[in-house]
Amino acid sequence: MVLTPVDPNERFRLRRDDRARKKRRRRISATLAVALLGAAIAGGVYAVGHRSANVRSVAPTAAAKPQPKLVLQHPRPLPAEVRGVHVTMALASIPGRLEGYMKIPGLNAVELDVKDESGRVGFVGAAPPLARATGASGRYYDPKRAVALSQKHGVYLIGRVVCFEDPVVSEKRPQYAIRTRDGGVWHNRAGLGWANPYNRGYWDYIVAVGAAAARAGFDEIQLDYVRFPTDGDLTKAVFPGKRAEPLATTIASFVKYVATRLRREHVRVSADVFGLSAARDLGIGQVPRRIGPYLDAIYPMVYPSHYVKGEYALDDPTAAPGLTVARSLADFRRRLRGQRTKLIPWLQDFSLGRTYTIEDVRLQIAAARRAQVAGFMLWNAGGVYTNDALSGP
Repeated sequence: MVLTPVDPNERFRLRRDDRARKKRRRRISATLAVALLGAAIAGGVYAVGHRSANVRSVAPTAAAKPQPKLVLQHPRPLPAEVRGVHVTMALASIPGRLEGYMKIPGLNAVELDVKDESGRVGFVGAAPPLARATGASGRYYDPKRAVALSQKHGVYLIGRVVCFEDPVVSEKRPQYAIRTRDGGVWHNRAGLGWANPYNRGYWDYIVAVGAAAARAGFDEIQLDYVRFPTDGDLTKAVFPGKRAEPLATTIASFVKYVATRLRREHVRVSADVFGLSAARDLGIGQVPRRIGPYLDAIYPMVYPSHYVKGEYALDDPTAAPGLTVARSLADFRRRLRGQRTKLIPWLQDFSLGRTYTIEDVRLQIAAARRAQVAGFMLWNAGGVYTNDALSGP
């Protein structure tokens, strides 16, 4: 067999090419190793970032056990029958008090002040810039801790946001306020300033307050004082930007605007209304049927002590709590007929005019249940609720 002679230069080129191939293989192997290591680190960071805060660290020498992932539905399902109470931010600031409310027998919902009648916001860190800049935000409670407590006890958490009565922002930022003819800030009979319902910049502030609570994990944002003012010298009130439209149109536009934006935060949106708002036009822009389409629930305040003699053909509505609640809710059922908005009344658990007993509270609850509403909430501004009212028949 005759062998073809090999050129010495060809041998050199072969050896050079072989070395180059080996070098490329080593470089590729090193690149792949770095990439795989980076992916592993990134995966570890992602896993740590998404792991429950309650997972304990594991010693490097121990084999880490797989941890179950807790997935919380937000918002959580509405209870089949809402049974709850209102809690102020001041009460929530007392150590152990908020959890104490959540342990009330029969309770499954708590409404906690996020922004109240004084214009204060209950927390600082998550509060909107305007709340912090005006001093409206205070360290009453940690919203995430409040949410954690509610989840621990299986309690549906509602955040109350008072809208247009706002003594803080109206004074510190008068451009948002109802004004007087001389350019000052208008005040109601109690000396409190109100935000101007026509001011869309203030609408955004309410959205920001509600969104802060929603992002902390509140299940529902409940709008209160969704109306024009009812007292004070309204003849001296000036509304910059006032539009030639019915007051009910302005309030309905506000509710639609706020609810649409808050739902982007995966939260339910509701509103409180006066108990008589379904009986007649109160002249404050609060018309349940106009705002109902934009809300998940309407909470009428059907406190018997707030009805005057002769209302609903009753000589003394406060002495007939069951009938008063029943007749008021009948009005709401008629006004909201055909709408999917749930009806959840606020019931009276405080004494005004006469001492209210557990029987008075239970008569209201029984009337609400006969009206086939979605539940009920008890109101007491002092946070003192009747024992066994929620767990009774």
